[in-house]
Amino acid sequence: MASFLSVIPPFLLSVLIFSGAVVARGDVLELGDADFDYLAAEHETMLVKFYAPWCGHCKKLAPDFETAATRLKGTVPLAKVDCTASPDTCGRFGVTGYPTLKIFRNGEDASSYDGPRSADGIVHFMKKQAGPNSVTLRREADLEAFVNHFDASVVGFFSGPDSGQLAEFLKAASVMREHFRFAHTIDMTLGLKHGVDTERVLLFRPPRLSSKFEESVLRFTETITTHTLRRFIRDNIFGMCPHLTNENRDKLKGQDLLTAYYDLDYLQNPKGTNYWRNRVMKVGSQFASQGLSFAVANRRDFVDELEEEFGLGSSDGGDLPFVTIRTQQGFKYTMREEFTRDGKSLERFLEDYFAGRLKRYIKSEPIPEKNKGPVKVVVAESFEEIVNDPEKDVLIEFYAPWCGHCKSLEPKYKELAEQLYSDPNIVIAKMDATANDVPQGFDVQGFPTIYFAQAGKKDQPKRYEGAHEVKDFIKYLKRESSHVPVVSGVREDL
Repeated sequence: MASFLSVIPPFLLSVLIFSGAVVARGDVLELGDADFDYLAAEHETMLVKFYAPWCGHCKKLAPDFETAATRLKGTVPLAKVDCTASPDTCGRFGVTGYPTLKIFRNGEDASSYDGPRSADGIVHFMKKQAGPNSVTLRREADLEAFVNHFDASVVGFFSGPDSGQLAEFLKAASVMREHFRFAHTIDMTLGLKHGVDTERVLLFRPPRLSSKFEESVLRFTETITTHTLRRFIRDNIFGMCPHLTNENRDKLKGQDLLTAYYDLDYLQNPKGTNYWRNRVMKVGSQFASQGLSFAVANRRDFVDELEEEFGLGSSDGGDLPFVTIRTQQGFKYTMREEFTRDGKSLERFLEDYFAGRLKRYIKSEPIPEKNKGPVKVVVAESFEEIVNDPEKDVLIEFYAPWCGHCKSLEPKYKELAEQLYSDPNIVIAKMDATANDVPQGFDVQGFPTIYFAQAGKKDQPKRYEGAHEVKDFIKYLKRESSHVPVVSGVREDL
């Protein structure tokens, strides 16, 4: 083997080494500084993961990325670049964090990947990236096949290849292809059965979601620009009661949303699935103008979330839908009454919601019977009383029991509380953010996260960004507190 390699020119040897890596480790291509440009240019569309071997998030993504690569083999290649071994390539494409995913077209950086990071999500998202920005339809059978899809379809009907509106449509499709499906035709007769008699864009909602409560095909009537078409699609694509999935959840959950969770299965049981959806739509249509959106979801797709956010175990709820409301402010409500087949229970639930009679659902540990220690234990049910006490300055740590940094902080945080224990105006507190809902206004993305809620300014909590030594906390409190802190010696345990 050594003698064979000795006669290969250095450049070709590097190519063989890197291209050998391409095929040697599963279906994810391995690219680097020496070969990225010419190998990436060979593929019309490619998803590239820029990573570091030591990165925990990268390790978590790796199995799903590999599975997706196998399922997309022959359709869209997936590749990875180790930024510790190929810093030049990562630097050229502005990679500053890991993992960074980018979509390349013919070797050019086309866009950042902002889709889901599960194997199913990557496959679903990247299949949309393969092929042209807009599919050309030549026959009626092409149109029927295109719109008979699991997702919505945007179809343009134009008078000829030189149409100015066709050019604008294709421009918009190139910008939005990552999120929506586009097709077009220059045979106007294909649109006759849909009432198209002039250049027009139609939005076809998925046939599985067809309902008597709303139109299945919507007409776009404005002049085509990327802006106007994007707004039209965004406002209409989901309809009155869409199917909430892990792929579209971020788009749907940015609004006040009622969701009915049940054993939804459009592949094996579309009729049974729409039985409950139709009841949600029938009742929901009575409240359509009041700012609440509606959705249905497969309970099995959201088992962890339902247990984490609403305390619903995997065996709870039976065959009937479990109904929740989550507002933009993060307020949560659950329908306690059983979902009746006539929809009356849902109607009563919505009447109570809009009348302000519902009690918010709050995930909370029990309020401690004893809470006399220097660090006050806060739970969701006691947060308002302790942290939002208008007379107190409160420093609160949001922690996770498994967090190593939190455990390292614990003795210092306790010492801080002991030194301030005799000050009646300052409270040092902590809350397990994995077992309690974190209130609106406190952005907790990692642990520990520490906030300061000043007396008289509870609507303006400040994130603590300083060092985690006792002296640093005290210096911060002297600067931010409404009263001069009373710092004493270490308090003896009682």
